[in-house]
Parts: sequence; structure tokens; C-alpha cells
Amino acid sequence: MEKKLRYRLITGKDDASFCERISALLEDGYEICGSPALTFNGNDVIAAQAVILKNDLDF
Repeated sequence: MEKKLRYRLITGKDDASFCERISALLEDGYEICGSPALTFNGNDVIAAQAVILKNDLDF
């Protein structure tokens, strides 16, 4: 099993797929860290959300 990173910044088009990625990380033990950031690339809204792993016994 691959070791989990303590910090991750998830970016992508602000759509259901992005929400599913964040939801999966939350189910895997990550917690939201701070507010999301949003920008517009001319076609789509792009989101960024930091997540942290606080309670992993491997650290």
C-alpha cells in the first residue's frame, strides 16, 4: 500500500468529478484545510482545495 501524503492540494474543473475526488479523500481520513480557491480559465471554473491527514498512525 502506498503511504498517504499528509498534505494534498486537489485541483480541477469545478464539477461532480472534483466533488467526488474530495469526497473520496474525506472518506479516506483526510480533512478539509482552509477554504477552496476558485478561478476561471475562460471556459470553466477551476477549483483548488487543500486537505490534510491528521490521524494516520504511519507517521
